[in-house]
Amino acid sequence: MSFPLRPVLGATAILSLLAALPAQAQTLQSAVRALDAAGTRSIQLTGSGSWFQFGQAPDPSLPWPRFDVSRYVADIDYEKGSARVQINRIQALEAGRERPVPVEQKVDQYVSGPVAWNLPVIAPGGTLAAPVPQFAAVAERTAEILSTPQGFLRAALANKARSRPLKGGGSEVAFTVGGKHRFVGHINARNEVAVVRTWVDNPVLGDTLVETRFSDYRDFGGIPFPSHIARSQGGYPVLDLKVNDVRINGAASIAVPPEVASATPVAPVVKADKLAEGVYYLTGGTHHSVLIEQADHLVVVEAPLNEERSLAVIAKAKETVPGKPIKYLINTHAHFDHSGGLRTFAREGAVIVTPKANVPYYRKVWAAPRTLNPDSLARSRKGAVFAEVDGKRVLSDGKRSIEVHSIVGSGHSDAFALVYLPGEKILVEGDAYTPAAANAPAPSRPNPYAVNLHDNIRRLGLDVAQIAALHGPRVVTLADLRLAIGEQSASR
Repeated sequence: MSFPLRPVLGATAILSLLAALPAQAQTLQSAVRALDAAGTRSIQLTGSGSWFQFGQAPDPSLPWPRFDVSRYVADIDYEKGSARVQINRIQALEAGRERPVPVEQKVDQYVSGPVAWNLPVIAPGGTLAAPVPQFAAVAERTAEILSTPQGFLRAALANKARSRPLKGGGSEVAFTVGGKHRFVGHINARNEVAVVRTWVDNPVLGDTLVETRFSDYRDFGGIPFPSHIARSQGGYPVLDLKVNDVRINGAASIAVPPEVASATPVAPVVKADKLAEGVYYLTGGTHHSVLIEQADHLVVVEAPLNEERSLAVIAKAKETVPGKPIKYLINTHAHFDHSGGLRTFAREGAVIVTPKANVPYYRKVWAAPRTLNPDSLARSRKGAVFAEVDGKRVLSDGKRSIEVHSIVGSGHSDAFALVYLPGEKILVEGDAYTPAAANAPAPSRPNPYAVNLHDNIRRLGLDVAQIAALHGPRVVTLADLRLAIGEQSASR
């Protein structure tokens, strides 16, 4: 999705626009001069603080999980509309929640004009990794450029912003980029950009508010810049940064790799592998689903990622078992990568079967506006039908039973479910256990999510022959799970 700065302005053009501003835009003019937005062609800011994993709350009512950030570096070229952000982060452990032992993650992500990509960080001396295009990240990363004080002011001038005075001093400044991306900022009485609000599309939340607050402005080499940046997205924090250094107009040249420049989005591919009579493993990509045939309808387990993926899964289901409608979609948990395609199945007419705590959450967030990228459910104006899982729910046609069980005690999610086919002895689960490649050595420390899954299998008395994980390279057996956990749960 292209999200251009329209137009990209140099310092001369900015000064010309300043001279032509009407009297009611005096606050904008004063802020541009006070923060030297015209003279700030590029910026590098460094800091540390906290980063939060958007869309991965362990419970629908909780904030996004926190990571401690030891290093944050953002290089922004305002005149070219490009940025590079590097983050060193490690997950912070929550009291009473068991998670895998945290390891440091290093992020290196880019945007330049209409393209975005990530560069995988490798160990010293390793083989150079190829850049990975990030087609869906362009709008959000460009919004982050405009959600800096100088970036906001430059974009306000470029997009003919409107101003209105605020009680207590200062002004509200608003404009639209590219015909649909709206920005609203507050400039305080000290001519500082205090708040920037914008909205980005999300498959689960729809038009999602991204709010960035700036405080504690300091002089960095002659340029005022906030020493504290706090950003929220979807109602919860996603960044809390203490800025310790700012450098102006350095070398911020960001070249687009040729393989990224020539890349085009690839349509989702879904492959159907038969696990048992009427049971199919729908794979392809990073997230999988499972198709289960019943007497006069179909049941699909999991609708991950987005509408495009769900449309491909629906098409493959109808191709694999033609002539039967999809009556149920079973959702294992509310993490966005596992729930981003749910609305597409609701539009198809499927009942959404999900843990009880997820139902009020989905009803609430699905009621939000979807003007940036209306999906098929929004366009249809249909409602969604839910069925709660509270302990156990059985979907039966008189011949085949599908059991949906709550997973209890997992540190990954408090509203978590697994699916079990007693006739076929097949278990379907997502995120509790991700099988490794065949012949890979067992981990030195078992993943507590996998240990907990095994505990739940024993608690429920499930006789498992196959595990169709919703991540991972292969279908495995219960023996593979036991090997992965080192039989750590056997004594519990």
